[in-house]
Amino acid sequence: MLNEEDLIKKVKNYNRFLNSKTLTKAYSFALKAHKNQKRDSGDPYLIHPVAVADILSDLKLDSATIATGLLHDTIEDTQTTYSSVKKEFGKEVADLVDGVTKISKLEEKVTKNSKAENFRKLILATSKDIRVLLVKLADRLHNMRTLNYISDTSRRERIAKETMEIYAPLSDRMGMNHIRDELEDLSFNALNPEARKLIVNKLSINRINRENNFKNISLIFEKLLLEHGINSKIIGRE
Repeated sequence: MLNEEDLIKKVKNYNRFLNSKTLTKAYSFALKAHKNQKRDSGDPYLIHPVAVADILSDLKLDSATIATGLLHDTIEDTQTTYSSVKKEFGKEVADLVDGVTKISKLEEKVTKNSKAENFRKLILATSKDIRVLLVKLADRLHNMRTLNYISDTSRRERIAKETMEIYAPLSDRMGMNHIRDELEDLSFNALNPEARKLIVNKLSINRINRENNFKNISLIFEKLLLEHGINSKIIGRE
């Protein structure tokens, strides 16, 4: 888990105008609000909001969004109110935290009766600020990374299916392919681990030949482009 200083240092690497006092205050606020709570893994709950903030900092987001990552569960899971967040951090952060909270409540009400497509539309319609969705995706990504700590099989499968049907497509629509890929892979592993293992093994067996083929084809393209005065770099992915 990132400590307060490391998180601030990480954000400062891409945002030299950062007001570190806001993140320091948000970190302390979250620590106090979640002090008696534990994750399914048995770890202190603070690990989760800090991990969400860490994911958001990987996306190089602004300090208000990072602060929201730290505070995103305070209204939903603690005695903290919208008014108290607004008083301590201002209307911008309070509205973002409230927006994430509303999406979490929608999960409970809507997914039982509506198709995934309708829920995706509902999320987009109720999110006035795109940063709300970014925080929610970071929240879901960390929850999926720690899904194996949930002992209830049916709950684990429900979360994985929800992720596959709602949050992976949502991240795809937002152009966040690397998050979509990880969400899909984690969901697939939870829903059908044997099938995923079979595919991973197959890919592993063929990897050397695939890499050699890619290298040979890339050299042909690069040479052809260079002959026409075009410098290039060719990359690929599985």
